[in-house]
Amino acid sequence: MDSKEQNALTTASQMLAQRSTVLTLAIACGLSVANVYYNQPLLADMGRSLNISVQQVGFIPTLTQVGYAVGLLLLVPLGDKIERRWLIVSMLGLLTCTLVAEATAPNLVWLSVSSFALGFCSIVAHLVLPLVAQLTHPSERGKVIGALLSGMILSVLLARTISGVIGNYLGWRAVYLMSAAVMLVFAFAIKGRIPASEPASTLSYKQLMQSLVQLVREQPVLRESALNIALIFAAFNTVWVSLIFLLESPIYNYDSRVAGLFGLLGIAGALTTPIVGRLVDKRGPRMLVGIGVALVLSAFVILWIAGKHLIGLAFGVLVLDLGMHTAYVSNQIRVYSLVPNAESRLNTVFMVTNYSGGALGSFLGTYSWALWQWNGVCAIGFFLLIVASITHFSVGSRKPTAI
Repeated sequence: MDSKEQNALTTASQMLAQRSTVLTLAIACGLSVANVYYNQPLLADMGRSLNISVQQVGFIPTLTQVGYAVGLLLLVPLGDKIERRWLIVSMLGLLTCTLVAEATAPNLVWLSVSSFALGFCSIVAHLVLPLVAQLTHPSERGKVIGALLSGMILSVLLARTISGVIGNYLGWRAVYLMSAAVMLVFAFAIKGRIPASEPASTLSYKQLMQSLVQLVREQPVLRESALNIALIFAAFNTVWVSLIFLLESPIYNYDSRVAGLFGLLGIAGALTTPIVGRLVDKRGPRMLVGIGVALVLSAFVILWIAGKHLIGLAFGVLVLDLGMHTAYVSNQIRVYSLVPNAESRLNTVFMVTNYSGGALGSFLGTYSWALWQWNGVCAIGFFLLIVASITHFSVGSRKPTAI
């Protein structure tokens, strides 16, 4: 690294050290991801305004999620090839356009295409995170990334509530128009906060995509971390997809509003994310991954034994969220430390594997509930956590490493 690059890196690191810059990036990350979840409480209004059936409008969230997954796979690796500030600002601009298209949709076809495009362009957070990982000093990386992830988690938790309230008073189109205006504001804010940087790689796009396979093959820590978070996220989702069935069963006789209140318990996990980041800086990520695995495993013990009592269920869900966020932050920081100038591609492998595990957990949760009710859900989740524990701690015993 020559003196010019070193000075640019120092300047960027100093800017990221400013709390206002970290706060701006955290909010931008959170609100970009929140766009994926705004539609869920608005579906009934969308259906009525466009005169389409429940079955047709119910496919809209799926299209948005599929678009998000495709964007993670196809766009995020570009962060290693294209100058990142330009890429982030450009994606925020495109996201603004897709939000306007969503808000002005006159029919189902337009709404479907714009929903897919909205998800596809909502991957801004996963362009920001690798940039921050590259520019931040390793001793500060956990703290800064923890703050960004905290903003993302809080935004996802609150997205449905906020869009529901705005949609109730102003209509569903207003939600997307307001979000479009906010994304445009953050595009200009980020452009003024982050300096331009040289692209990290000169590989062609085809070579970038091929290098994903090479990274998986050559980086055992990447494989371990991706598998670990996939198993934990799968177990996490087994609970959340089946929780409403438990609450509506004769055991509780509650409705969906109570399930929504359980979601607020996740705020505790989100608020502890910056603390986890600081602990990673001090103790190393691998130790915190182990703590996360232990917390989630403990949560399933609590849920299995006491999940049919309200206090036990609430406490188990709280511990589950704390463990999930601890493992997620620690694994992600661990992955970013593996290969310099490949942060975006490392993040792609990590996130695609993570969401694949989540999809598996959603399937297993509903399937096990249909067959064996709550005991089946807890048994499946417990089994997934046992596998995660064995792989994490057995690898550690064979290969001592602080990564």
